[in-house]
Amino acid sequence: MFLGSTMFRHRWLPIFLVAPLAVLVFLFFYAPVFQAFYWSFFLERPFGGGSEYVGWDNFARVLSDPEFWKASGRTVLFMATASSLAVLVPLILAIAADRAVRMSLPARNILVWPKGIAGASIGLVFSFVFNPFVGVLAPLNSLFPGIWNPSFDGFDAYISLIVAHVWGNIPFNFVILLAGLRAIPHTIIQAGAMDGAGPWRRILDVQLPLIMPQLFLTLVLEFTESVTSAFALIDTITKGGPGGATTLLVYKIYLDGFSSYDLSGASTQTAILMVFFILVATLQFVLLGRHINYER
Repeated sequence: MFLGSTMFRHRWLPIFLVAPLAVLVFLFFYAPVFQAFYWSFFLERPFGGGSEYVGWDNFARVLSDPEFWKASGRTVLFMATASSLAVLVPLILAIAADRAVRMSLPARNILVWPKGIAGASIGLVFSFVFNPFVGVLAPLNSLFPGIWNPSFDGFDAYISLIVAHVWGNIPFNFVILLAGLRAIPHTIIQAGAMDGAGPWRRILDVQLPLIMPQLFLTLVLEFTESVTSAFALIDTITKGGPGGATTLLVYKIYLDGFSSYDLSGASTQTAILMVFFILVATLQFVLLGRHINYER
């Protein structure tokens, strides 16, 4: 049996190798998602003991809740800003590393290190870094008291989450984009230089179009990762505050399900969030994917 250029002596060997991962994905992703969709049509008791079919009543209740729409608006804003920066910053770093600027070689290794740090650990570190009294902005607060205080200012807390998210997602996007840049034949860059294209023109007209598949991949992954990974940052940095200013939909689902024991409402919001993710991914493929040509 052939898969690509690799030969397996037994036809069941590749299935055996993939089976453990497939089981884990089913148990910890697909099964909870199916359960959430099922519970969204039932009124579930918080401690078991049965359920009652209510049809679309859960969706009507959730969609009429102003807090749901506020959390959804914060989620869309965070998705747009954090995802864009989490791709733009690694792109700039990848271009600098590809151009072999000073210290680019050790920087390639250093920029990958944050990938080995869990999201909760990143949140704990940045909660200290952005502390208004002992953090990096403490001297600024000494000169202008109250100019930076994420504990009381929702905008400051939001900025803290965005910076922490971008920092934690630099490694993966940096590696993907740098690999795309390194795959471009150097003769194409030299041809552009011989035609009179300056450094910026070569980046815009030569390099960026050739790494569109990598850019598309990072954008698609970032738009979903920005919401799911935000949970650990919110839980460790802001707890959804101040005044709910950083309560994204993923954290609201957690609060409703595990603090308020509204399992049906949390499941309904999960179902809506999953549909939203599917629509966003589909829209990205429709608008961006068809303009990308992959070498075959």
